[in-house]
Amino acid sequence: MKRGSSPVPEAMTVLLDQNVPREIGPWLSKQRPSWRVLHTSQVELSLASDRDIFVWAQQMRALIVTFDEDFADIRFLPGGSHCGVIRLRVWPTTVEETERALARLLEQVPDDEMAGALIIIDRFRIRIRKPRL
Repeated sequence: MKRGSSPVPEAMTVLLDQNVPREIGPWLSKQRPSWRVLHTSQVELSLASDRDIFVWAQQMRALIVTFDEDFADIRFLPGGSHCGVIRLRVWPTTVEETERALARLLEQVPDDEMAGALIIIDRFRIRIRKPRL
């Protein structure tokens, strides 16, 4: 089996934060058809606070994809308190750069390793912090 395409027990829900281009949703759905990909604009969270987005994501057991550095702050999200966060640190924050960063993630990290992890993607590397049990 190709790395990054490992089976996931249930369909993963992914919530794209307000600052992630909406075009990423259809692109990501095409890359991972088994994922349920939603943008905050689709679930009435367009103007929501980070806290409200976080609470919604936990209720829906969703992985959050964001450019917002607050979601990578362990004071805001202590380890083990969330279903997963992908923090994008690429510039410019265009559709193309976002797709490139996420494509690297999908190629290198199996889906099951994303659950509950804090993943930080920059131009050169991918860092994964799993919660301590």
